[in-house]
Amino acid sequence: MVKAVKPKDEKDLVQLIRWALAEEKPLELMGAGTKRDLGRPIDAALALDLSGLSGIVDYQPEELVITVRAGTSIALLDAALRQRGQCLAFEPADLGPLYGGPAGGGTIGGIVGCNLSGPRRIKAGAARDHVLGLSGISGLGESFKAGGKVVKNVTGYDLAKLVTGSYGTLAAITEITLKVLPLPEKTRTLLVFGLSDADGVRLLCDAAGSPAEVSGLAHLPSGVALRSRVDYVKRAGAAATAIRIEGPAPSVAVRLEALKALARGRGPVEELHGSNSAALWSEIRDIAPLLPDRSSDLWRLSVAPTEGPGTCARLRQSIPQAQAFYDWSGGLIWLAVPPSSGPAQAEAIRAALPGVGGHATLIRASDDLRRQVAVFQPEVPALAALTARIKRAYDPKSILNPGRMVAGL
Repeated sequence: MVKAVKPKDEKDLVQLIRWALAEEKPLELMGAGTKRDLGRPIDAALALDLSGLSGIVDYQPEELVITVRAGTSIALLDAALRQRGQCLAFEPADLGPLYGGPAGGGTIGGIVGCNLSGPRRIKAGAARDHVLGLSGISGLGESFKAGGKVVKNVTGYDLAKLVTGSYGTLAAITEITLKVLPLPEKTRTLLVFGLSDADGVRLLCDAAGSPAEVSGLAHLPSGVALRSRVDYVKRAGAAATAIRIEGPAPSVAVRLEALKALARGRGPVEELHGSNSAALWSEIRDIAPLLPDRSSDLWRLSVAPTEGPGTCARLRQSIPQAQAFYDWSGGLIWLAVPPSSGPAQAEAIRAALPGVGGHATLIRASDDLRRQVAVFQPEVPALAALTARIKRAYDPKSILNPGRMVAGL
């Protein structure tokens, strides 16, 4: 077990990173530790526990802007926002249970560092689209600030967007300014039962292209739907295609009727209100409740929505035990497969991707497998060279989360 050190403030953090730079000692950056198994394993001399850098720095509800320290828990942040009728629109997942840990422990720094977004991404955008600015410490031990506290603040090189999704390999994030949005007044989910993967995704794409302004589009094959804790989904005994709409009550009522007309003749329908709707989308967002078991390897596949069913069909030819469900109108596939001890299964999964576009990320697997295979989709040579140059510019000694994304960086 790597020894963990908990800096008490930003000054303390700067000193620790400068010490590591001088000694060329690699560091593992972590908040609550809920996502330590996301990415390649790190061989670090020391773990920096950033959970002490916690708390709300500034909140201006009337401006829809909040500034928080990176170690602030999502639970604390969510509670503060809900008191003022607001939320993080990109719907961050709680991945603690996915890796065998407790629920409710993740931090905003981890969410932004990994650019994790939930089902509402199709409407609200990704986490990085809501980051207005951030502060951090580079691998040179230098403090920096990027962006600001207004939407139209960035000109030229947007460092905040670069650091978001860099998995702690470029900088230790200390403070983040986020755009927030009002909570939806009303939420409804239309369920259509019994559709095949292809028909379910076709309906989702039709809904996405309609004027209904949907905020969630997912398809759960029958085996996955049976694991839902929402009775309407579980007891149907069939695949469930879910379409969510949110907003003012009169608007939601009109749009729901339009979606029912769109779904007419495709399969039996049901409506989810309030708590049931929230529970279903929490399951889809957090992934773990819908997985077959905790021993399975988990992959995240990103493809064009219309390519989703065909990709899964090809996968089942080489991995018959594969189980999957679809989010983002079919463009995001969560794929659970039997545990693998070698690269052959990873090669089969990537070979099943569409010929143009698409990538596969290994989200959960053993340490051994995550050392053997490329956890993230391998980059083309020109992009890989650019990635290496950026890493050298911000962390020349490769002391911050070395190898988390790419071996040797």
